[in-house]
Amino acid sequence: MTITTAGARGQALADLSGTAYDLLVIGGGILGTAVTWRAAQSGFRVAMVEAGDFAGATSSASTKLVHGGLRYLQTGNFRLVAENHRERRALAGMVAPHLVKPLSFVVPIYRGGPHGAAKLGAGVFLYSALSAFGDGAGQLITPRQAAERVPALVTDGLRAAAVYQDHQMNDSRVAIMSVQAAVRAGADVLNYAEVVGLRTTRGRVTGAELRDRADGTEFGISARLVLNATGPWVDQLRKMEDPGASPSVRLSKGAHLVLRQADPWRAALTIPVDKYRVSFAIPWEGHLLLGTTDDLYDGDPADVRPTEADIAQILDEAGHALSGYQLRREDITYMFAGLRVLPGAGPGGVAEAKRETVISQGRHGMLSVAGGKWTTYRHIGKVVLDALAALPGHPLGDSLTAIPRIVPLPGIASPEAVAHRLEHGQEQGTPIEPDVARHLASHYGSIAFDVTRLIRDDPALGQRIHPGGPDIWAQVAYARDQEWALTVDDIARRRTTLTIRGLDTPEIRDSICAILGEAARP
Repeated sequence: MTITTAGARGQALADLSGTAYDLLVIGGGILGTAVTWRAAQSGFRVAMVEAGDFAGATSSASTKLVHGGLRYLQTGNFRLVAENHRERRALAGMVAPHLVKPLSFVVPIYRGGPHGAAKLGAGVFLYSALSAFGDGAGQLITPRQAAERVPALVTDGLRAAAVYQDHQMNDSRVAIMSVQAAVRAGADVLNYAEVVGLRTTRGRVTGAELRDRADGTEFGISARLVLNATGPWVDQLRKMEDPGASPSVRLSKGAHLVLRQADPWRAALTIPVDKYRVSFAIPWEGHLLLGTTDDLYDGDPADVRPTEADIAQILDEAGHALSGYQLRREDITYMFAGLRVLPGAGPGGVAEAKRETVISQGRHGMLSVAGGKWTTYRHIGKVVLDALAALPGHPLGDSLTAIPRIVPLPGIASPEAVAHRLEHGQEQGTPIEPDVARHLASHYGSIAFDVTRLIRDDPALGQRIHPGGPDIWAQVAYARDQEWALTVDDIARRRTTLTIRGLDTPEIRDSICAILGEAARP
C-alpha cells in the first residue's frame, strides 16, 4: 500500500501519468470511492482523482445516519427499507463496527400532531420487522419514558412516543477509511487534482488532463473507461465532454446546525414536521446535530452554505419538540450544508424526488453516475461496477474477480477493547486519558494504535489539541502522513472533530498549518 503524502505527490503524479488504467474515476466522494474500492477488489487497474479533499463536499455533509429510512414506509416502499436495513446491519456488524454505532430514536406524538399513536406504533413495529427484529421491536412508550431518554423534550401535549433503532457514524472518518480500503486493494488515488480537460482517442474519452492544485503541475491519465462521479458537479464535467449536453440532475440543499448539548441524551429525536417530512435532533460527538432542510438549489455547488433562512427553519422545526434552552443561537458551534444529487432534471419538488442512482453514457463514451446514499454505498459501488463491466465490448475486460460479499474497512476491532489497551498504555507506552482513548478507538478502530505510537518518538503529540476536546496532535501528524490531508480544513473539519466542536481557534489553525507546511496552500 502506498499512501500519498504531501512530499510524495510528485512520485504519485509520475505513477498516475505512466500507468494505463482500466478505469479512471473522477470524483472522490463516497460514490466514486465505492466504485473505486469495488473495482480494485475485482482486480482492475483503477485510479481515482478528486478536485478537492476526499469527501470534502456532499459526502461529509450528511445527517451522519446509517438507517433503513423510516419515512419510506409512508410511500409503501417496503422493499427499499428492507434493503437499507440489510446494508445498515452489515456495516454495523461486519464492515465497520468500529465506526458505525447503534442509536435509539424517539418519535414524539403530540395532541393535534400529524401522526397518531396507533399509526406510529404500527409503523415502528413494521420498520423493525423489515430488519428481521435484529435490533429488537419498535414500540410505543409513555411521555415520562420519552423524557428520560431526551431530557430537553417538550412534554406539554405529549400523548406518547414511538421508539425504533438505527445507527450513526462520523461520515468523514468512514469516507477516509473507505479510501484507505480502496488503496489497500490496489487503487491509486490523488486528491486536489482538478480535471482541466478530457483525453480522447478516435472520438472516445480515454482519460483526463489534470492540474495538481498543490503546486500547479499538469499531468494526464489514460484509461480504457472514464467514470464521472463528481456529485453536484456531474453536469459540469458532462459539458466538458459535450458542450451541448442537457442537464441531467437537480440539486437539493440540506443544511444542518451543531449545538452544544445541555444534557446527556440516551436517544435521538425524530420530529414529524408534517405528514411526510421529519427533522432530526441527534446526539453526535458530544454535541447536538439538528436538521435537515430539503430545498431546490441552483447556484454554484462550491458556494453552498446555510443561510439565515435555513438556520431559522431548522431551529423552528426542532422547536416543535425541544425546549428553548437547548436551541439558543449562542450555542451553535458549527453549521454546514451539502447537496443531494437527484437524477432527472425538470419540474416538481425536490423533497418528493426519488433518491436513486442512475448511470448514463455521454456522446463520446464517458460514463456518468449520479445519486446514491451513505447507507447503501457499498451496494451501489457493486451495482455501478457490474453495469460498467457489462457494457458492450466489455471495456473493463471479460470478467470480474470474485470477492467476498463482506470486506471490512481498515481498523476493524472492538472499540471497547482498543480503548482499554490505549488507557493502559499497552501500545504507545504511556496511558491515554479515558475520553481520548474512547474517541480514538471509535474513530480509527485498531488504527488508533498506529496513531498513538507516534507519541513514543514525540511525547508532545500526545497532548490535546484543545483542552475542550478529545483530539490529540498525533492525529494531525497521522492525517498529514497517512490520510492525504493537505489543508487546515482537511484536518480540523474532516480528520478530527475540532471544527464541529467550535475549537478550531486561529491559534490552533496556525499550529496545524505549521505542521502541514507547504501542503497547506490549496
